[in-house]
Amino acid sequence: MDISGKELKHGIIQGGMGVGVSLSNLAGSVAKEGCMGVISSVNIGFNEPDFLTDPFEANIRALKEHIKRAKEISEGNGLIGVNIMVAVSHYEETVKAAIAAGADAIISGAGLPLNLAELVKGSKTLFAPIVSSGRAAMLLCRTFIKKAGILPDFIVIEGHQAGGHLGFSADDLEGDTCQPNLQILQDVKEVIRPFEEQFKKKIRIFLGGGIFSKQDIELAVEAGADGVQIGTRFIATNECDADDVFKQVIVEAKEKDIRIIKSPVGMPARAIYTPLLQRLEAGEKFFAKTCNSCLKACPKGDKIPYCISRALISAVKGNKEEGLFFCGENASRIDRIVPVKELIEELVL
Repeated sequence: MDISGKELKHGIIQGGMGVGVSLSNLAGSVAKEGCMGVISSVNIGFNEPDFLTDPFEANIRALKEHIKRAKEISEGNGLIGVNIMVAVSHYEETVKAAIAAGADAIISGAGLPLNLAELVKGSKTLFAPIVSSGRAAMLLCRTFIKKAGILPDFIVIEGHQAGGHLGFSADDLEGDTCQPNLQILQDVKEVIRPFEEQFKKKIRIFLGGGIFSKQDIELAVEAGADGVQIGTRFIATNECDADDVFKQVIVEAKEKDIRIIKSPVGMPARAIYTPLLQRLEAGEKFFAKTCNSCLKACPKGDKIPYCISRALISAVKGNKEEGLFFCGENASRIDRIVPVKELIEELVL
């Protein structure tokens, strides 16, 4: 598959998962098999010695190093992308650092990346917004044209079955009234068609959120998607950068354990009901001793029930008692940990 001049053997994007779940080892291993491996930039420097004292420098340094390492692991195959949340502090600086380090693509969501086209224009880096509706896709295409005169190279749709923060209302998620993936896909295809015709450019569309099997991929492609984005299944791989405890939490999760929660940043999210969430439900609060202001929308101090950054870091380090374990709706269907190569061979068309 050609994406604005860059070649992808298989139409699979490994979703960016933070904090620290998808770093260079996972992304590089996925790219090595001809797919797009994606590094999550959010608090990527959590293991750096100066993370608590100078998180910005620690994160930028770690991001550049992980992009370099992922490219080495990929051996020139596939593409290396970086997922950068609009909601993070230092968004523009992070985008520029990823471009400078040679990222093949930047994928951006958790808010509308209205200035992404301006930041990427003139570079060799592909760019893609994450959307959950045709309306968002239209707004972004119009904005990109107005501000930079260019269209995105591809668009990632994240449906309501995805993990982590979700672009749907809590009421729709709890009431199971969210727009189905294939309807969103049709809406997005319809709204971008005039832009493609005007600029004579093909915008690839990747459908994510609930994609689990080869059959799911076939249905998405038959409906007009160019490929898919898959996140949670890549957690349960040998090469995933998370601690083995995190992987085991995914493997052991039952359908009843997967809940919609309210994130401290105000958005609904999907996670596994582990001891941290149980204690929060009982009324306990957990504040960070120090705050590195990693998320622009996050309240500070005692205004939040817990520090999401510390909870996610605890999870990726294997602390089952204090960690927050994000996952997709189909996590309960995962029953074992496999090599990345085996998973992709199972999925490819």
